[in-house]
Amino acid sequence: MSVLTADRTALARASQASEKRHRFLLHLAAWSAIFVCLILGLYGFNYYTLDVAHRALSAKHELLKPGGAIGIRLGIAGAIMFCVIFLYAIRKRWPWLGRLGSTKHWLDFHIVLGLSAPVIITFHSSFKFGGIAGIAYWIMIVVALSGIVGRYIYAQIPRSIGSAEMTFNELQEFSQALTQRLAKQTLVAAKDLAPLFRSADAKTAQALSTTKILFVMLVGDLSRMFAIWRLRRKALGPWGAIYTLGGILPSRRRALEDVIECAKNQASLSSRIALLSRTRELFRLWHVVHRPFSYTFAVLVCIHITVALLFGFA
Repeated sequence: MSVLTADRTALARASQASEKRHRFLLHLAAWSAIFVCLILGLYGFNYYTLDVAHRALSAKHELLKPGGAIGIRLGIAGAIMFCVIFLYAIRKRWPWLGRLGSTKHWLDFHIVLGLSAPVIITFHSSFKFGGIAGIAYWIMIVVALSGIVGRYIYAQIPRSIGSAEMTFNELQEFSQALTQRLAKQTLVAAKDLAPLFRSADAKTAQALSTTKILFVMLVGDLSRMFAIWRLRRKALGPWGAIYTLGGILPSRRRALEDVIECAKNQASLSSRIALLSRTRELFRLWHVVHRPFSYTFAVLVCIHITVALLFGFA
């Protein structure tokens, strides 16, 4: 084995170990957030369902109110989580921070925290949304929802394993390789694969508005998903359709699943190539909308925390 081959093998193993560690930490963070929210929901259900006038009479009021022993800690936890969330945006401006981990790993935690923090803050507020804190809360919800939309749009832009955006020529080469693989297989007929490849072409996409192009993307992804389920049901027959829950679950037939995976990737890639220019345009527009809401939310949170520190907690 040459030195170059040994180095590549070592780098591949290190990359796999890093990815495995990242997945473990990501799942740990996600399940920890889910567990905490479930415990809070179960413990505080009979408090949160009371009207505001009767909450003060509850034995849990001093714990679960926004300024209570638990409520205030939830607020602190939520604030810390949002600080970490904002690090994803500013790491591009801080070289030392940008060198820590990959963009993909940062984005994964950005998404997990972006979904978890609003729930934690909801429990901190004890489901009361008035004043500056209330305005900040609803802006936070808008930011979280727009973040989900942004993540979906981001996923429509093909990227290489290293998370770098692929060039158009690379996309074409990858698409041709998948097409050749599909042409060689004889397990599934071409007419059965055809429904997977029904999507808007580039010329049609250029004529669509921004709202419609997002709708076309979503409909296309859902249509491909249902087409794959139908394809699996047809290939497996009645009994196979039962144990795969109507084609939703993968079958035990490795050859069939390889063909389905290749067809799914090719169909998805073809659609993304056709919509690529509009997707990039849509992603830039999303940034224009998402950032002002994020910064406004950050300012309102700072005001809320300052007022709470100066005048006490409710």
